[in-house]
Amino acid sequence: MSIFTVILKDVRRGEQRWLAALLMVLAWLPAQAVTVNDDEGRVVRLQEPARRIVSLAPHATELLFAVGAGGRIVGAVEYSDYPAAAKAIPRVGRYDRLDLERILALRPDLVVSWASGNPREVQDRLRRLGLAVFASEPREPEDVASNLERLGRLTGNEARARQVAEGFRQALARLARRYGGRAPVSVFYQIWDRPLMTLNGEHLVSKLIELCGGRNVFAELPALAPQVSLEAVLAADPRVIVISGKGAQDEEWLSSWRRWPALRAVREGNLFVLDPDIIQRHTPRLVQGTERLCGYLEQAREGRKKTAP
Repeated sequence: MSIFTVILKDVRRGEQRWLAALLMVLAWLPAQAVTVNDDEGRVVRLQEPARRIVSLAPHATELLFAVGAGGRIVGAVEYSDYPAAAKAIPRVGRYDRLDLERILALRPDLVVSWASGNPREVQDRLRRLGLAVFASEPREPEDVASNLERLGRLTGNEARARQVAEGFRQALARLARRYGGRAPVSVFYQIWDRPLMTLNGEHLVSKLIELCGGRNVFAELPALAPQVSLEAVLAADPRVIVISGKGAQDEEWLSSWRRWPALRAVREGNLFVLDPDIIQRHTPRLVQGTERLCGYLEQAREGRKKTAP
């Protein structure tokens, strides 16, 4: 005896006809259909978990691997280099210069975009062409965990995604308990040198600075990644400067600050380098980057004069 028959036997005779019709409709619906909202509030619907995925941001590629869906990525943008297996995925351009024809040729059933990083016209065009596009734009630590869980649903990997997301939440909570109550430390976070650029208070990195007990000296600026003048940094006189460069940039950027020995961060030896991949990509590796950031601020509080390499 089917479950439908059991239900019908418990319903009054007069209601059986319409209930039978409803149950027949429900029986024909795809059992694995999934629906989530993306970070812009748009509804993303799939009739079944995604099997062919195109990732339009390095952080999106990493998130998909984290939930166990890396093997389903058929296209990714340049700099999608973590984990190592991501390097072998065919490229569809840069995050800011996408090859629409190549994306369409890959026949994806899900595209994961970077809401603020990918060209808006490309994202809109993909939607108009009928593709399911999940726009990722984490601005809070919890958004990273939520992205993991929603991508887990879209790929049918919910159990693994929940496990990774919960581990991420717990790790950041431990850091917040350890460092959040410490004495505030003023921080200038540098993402570029010429022009001199930083991140404002809306960016996830600024929230992580706060988690560590720091204060972003340019949190109030309106742009997400604003340009600032050297004079503005000197006037703010931060206790810590964190440089998010890479490779040869690191020493060059550090040397440029050492020309200003009156600056408190220079005077106290609080110039630090932090790999952008572990602090600016919205992925579980943020735990590693945040732990290092918190350690730098604690070093500044304790007055240990040691410039990071």
